[in-house]
Amino acid sequence: MRSLAATLVLLLILFSGCRGDVEAHLSEEIEVSPPGTIKDYKGFYLLNEGNMGSNKATLDYYNFATGTYTKNIYAERNPHVPKELGDVGNDLGIYGSRLYAVINVSNKIEVMDIETVKRIGQIDIPNCRFIKFHGGYAYVTSYAGPVVIDPDYTQIGYVAKIDTATLKMVNRCLVGFQPDELEIVDGKIYVANSGGYMGADNTEGYERTVSVIDIASFKEEKRIDVAYNLERIKADSRGDLWVSSRGDYKNLPSRLFFLDRKLQKVTDTIPIAASNYWIDDDILYVYGSEFSSVTREWTNSYSMVDTRTRKVSVRKIITDGTDKEIEKPYGIMVDPETKDVYITDAGNYVTPGALHCYDKKGKRKWSVVTGNIPGHFALLPVYE
Repeated sequence: MRSLAATLVLLLILFSGCRGDVEAHLSEEIEVSPPGTIKDYKGFYLLNEGNMGSNKATLDYYNFATGTYTKNIYAERNPHVPKELGDVGNDLGIYGSRLYAVINVSNKIEVMDIETVKRIGQIDIPNCRFIKFHGGYAYVTSYAGPVVIDPDYTQIGYVAKIDTATLKMVNRCLVGFQPDELEIVDGKIYVANSGGYMGADNTEGYERTVSVIDIASFKEEKRIDVAYNLERIKADSRGDLWVSSRGDYKNLPSRLFFLDRKLQKVTDTIPIAASNYWIDDDILYVYGSEFSSVTREWTNSYSMVDTRTRKVSVRKIITDGTDKEIEKPYGIMVDPETKDVYITDAGNYVTPGALHCYDKKGKRKWSVVTGNIPGHFALLPVYE
């Protein structure tokens, strides 16, 4: 059962003179756990995607020290922004003293102060997807063209290079069609190409490679063959890469692949669905939420993978049976200090979702209602 320390109160106000007659929400502060101690991180931000076309992306914050969860903080702290955060939040990152929210359908990256969440500026990138940082620059994947399922899509994707001092794009590197997550290791950018707009009803239409970009020259050096319809890519503590494929939603299942950085090729396939995952120490925490167009059903799974042995652990992320209450897992994060695991639930995708906190033994500690489609975390570090 979900237990909240305080009753949710929805406060609606009109921001007269700022948003005209547009109705907006105040933030909501909810006590979800007892006050705790902090060491390296103050808390985390959670980006809620919102429903496409509804302009409902929102930002929440959980404070480790006070045990309070605050909903919808961007709108309240930026009353002058006409359309608030925007349409479909797709990724969230922290670099220096700034928070970056990638807003996919609004074709922009919102840049905010890391502490106050007040808007600093906006970076215009069409159909932007994921963001990573290195050496004073932000690197962002872009589908480049419009949001449309089309087997004859012709617009190739790219990685944008953005100067974080000026918030201006200074270069771009062409990659595959519909590039999704990217990772940076030892002077190279690895990009998971999906071809997601072209593969619907035609498996061969999907991309199946990881692009490798040399940061110094900002040129694509090669492509590594992995599998159809790639999405996620993350590096472990040794710099090796973990890549996920969504499959084709029919005969090819979602899978997780190990890409040996030194050999520059896939050497292991882990036979589990991998919608999203978080690497902490040497453990990869992964959930799968897999849809079959054949059975018209969703299947959820939760696993732990040892990144050293590349084997699924006998332990499970959730051990108390409450995983049955999660309708659509959509985001995951692990507290590096307490090892608490946070998993979001998108529910039916059209109403507010939920965030669940589990202790390191897999027992649920608390739950809270979030915005619509919660999915992207950013840990807020303690700065000296």
